[in-house]
Amino acid sequence: MKKFWKKKKVMIPTVMIFILSAICFLYVNDYYHADKNVQDYFQDGGLTKTQEITEGFYLDGPGKDTAVIFYPGAKVEYTAYLPLLHKLTNEGIDCFLVKMPCNLAFLGMNKADKIISSYEYEHWYIAGHSLGGAMAASYASDHLDKLEGLILLASYSIKELKSESFSVISIYGNKDGLLSMDKLEEGRKLMPSNYSEICIEGGNHAGFGNYGSQKGDLKADISTEQQQAQTVDAILKMVGKQKEN
Repeated sequence: MKKFWKKKKVMIPTVMIFILSAICFLYVNDYYHADKNVQDYFQDGGLTKTQEITEGFYLDGPGKDTAVIFYPGAKVEYTAYLPLLHKLTNEGIDCFLVKMPCNLAFLGMNKADKIISSYEYEHWYIAGHSLGGAMAASYASDHLDKLEGLILLASYSIKELKSESFSVISIYGNKDGLLSMDKLEEGRKLMPSNYSEICIEGGNHAGFGNYGSQKGDLKADISTEQQQAQTVDAILKMVGKQKEN
């Protein structure tokens, strides 16, 4: 009888570990894939040169002094954001698209460290979509001395970002079915004086990337291209205003 219980005590943890491992495997492999046309952006396009680096992708355009580090949304293939960042890079702001472990930004929140230390730019910004935005905000809160601004796409901050030399822009669509407006409102209390919000009429949660519809989201009234064009325009105005200050 004692031998039986000993074996049972060993078996239970082993079975539990196997089940938890299987659940984790299924969870991280169940993600939103980038649209097939995103492959066109793996190569150089327009004014932008696209280079694969250890941290993800480096988009090098005509700009020389300003760069944005971008954290993707949870369970979204990071390459889905290449079209948005190509548009931004072509307008003079170089971009770093970060590949996160298991497509979860909270597992790689400090990946911006390596990028900032490896490249020379006068003006650094960090951005993110959804969970990626929340993690970008958390990183920014601890590195206000290295960054000039934060770009939140359908996201919010849970950490204080108040600094006279720091700016934040929050961009979201009025058809967003996933963004918590209560948390967005709470996050406003943590923002610096140089804070602005842009609500894109007809835009939704998934429209910032190219990965199709997202469960729980509302249907957009505008195209993905239109939503991203308005996003790029808002970012350019925010960065331009910050440089003037």
